[in-house]
Amino acid sequence: MDGAFPGVGTLVNVAAIVVGSVVGMTAGHRLPDRVRLVVTDALGLVTLLVAALAAVDVTAPSLRAAVGPGVPVLVVLGSLVIGGITGAALGLERRLQALAGQLQRAAAQRWPGSGQGTAGVDGGQARLRFIEGWLTTSLLFCVGPLTVLGSLSDGLGQGIDQLVLKSMLDLFASLAFAATFGVGVLFSAVSVAVVQGGLTVLGWALGAVISPAQIAALTAVGGVLLVGLALRLLRLREVPVADLLPALLVAPLLVAAVAGLR
Repeated sequence: MDGAFPGVGTLVNVAAIVVGSVVGMTAGHRLPDRVRLVVTDALGLVTLLVAALAAVDVTAPSLRAAVGPGVPVLVVLGSLVIGGITGAALGLERRLQALAGQLQRAAAQRWPGSGQGTAGVDGGQARLRFIEGWLTTSLLFCVGPLTVLGSLSDGLGQGIDQLVLKSMLDLFASLAFAATFGVGVLFSAVSVAVVQGGLTVLGWALGAVISPAQIAALTAVGGVLLVGLALRLLRLREVPVADLLPALLVAPLLVAAVAGLR
């Protein structure tokens, strides 16, 4: 399926997330707390499955050929360590939580019935729920082979089939997440627009600048980040996933550096 213009695939994806989020928010308040907990656990397990499917790209032949046998795991480890140190030094987790808090307050004014609460414990829980929904779905929707390959293909004029498939998956995922986390999931549409839009522009302006090996490394690192999100959803450990986000930028650069030294 060919897009009429670069970026139409991302527009379809954003629209799917908005529709799914609105439907989920509309139906979500009707669910009792025990059902929401079960849904959250189910989402955590599915996120773990998606993470495993993404992380398996560490075994991709293109990555192994570019950096050498046994090195891909070290590339992922190096990306996470360097990215984590950078993110912690910049205070990304803290900054994103502050930004999410501002968005949550704006959302509470715009959608008074979206479950934000007022003050004290209710307001604090609502703020955490908003942050968790926004951060979780933003990463889930923005990390993965369909995001990178689909956006680049859109920019290169090679069609939007991959992004249409991703849109259908994101539609149902956003519906389920919004039923549990509320309006925070809706704001992930902005994250998708920025990330996929940027990749589409990159593909349109520079062509195929990211090699299959670099995409594989980025996807594998993204899979590990999704494991961190799954642990949070399952209430096992509060992994500071936002502090690890720079690893997504480090991974392709590290692949290029290692490949250049061979």
